Amino acid sequence: MIKKYVTYLVFALTLSISSVALAQDKQVVAQKTELNFYPNPVSDGKVFITSTVTTSNKEVEIFDVLGKSVLKATVVRELNISSLSPGVYLIKIKEGENSVTRKLIIK
Repeated sequence: MIKKYVTYLVFALTLSISSVALAQDKQVVAQKTELNFYPNPVSDGKVFITSTVTTSNKEVEIFDVLGKSVLKATVVRELNISSLSPGVYLIKIKEGENSVTRKLIIK
């Protein structure tokens, strides 16, 4: 009976240690994925993309509210969106293995 309790205790400790290790790994990944853009809402037809890797190309795709791709480009820092009508869109930015998807508002 004591053997069962020891087995459960060892299992619980192993599980808690592995979950802490996974949480630390996720924090490291979160620190590496600093992709963002500004301004939002956009009123001048340009979006500036910020990243921890400033010289790397970023693949940007913009979708309308129905999920249809309306713009696709590869940029380093600046994206011209003056061809898009005012409204709400989704912007997906991908840089290497990292990607983010955010709401984009065009006035």
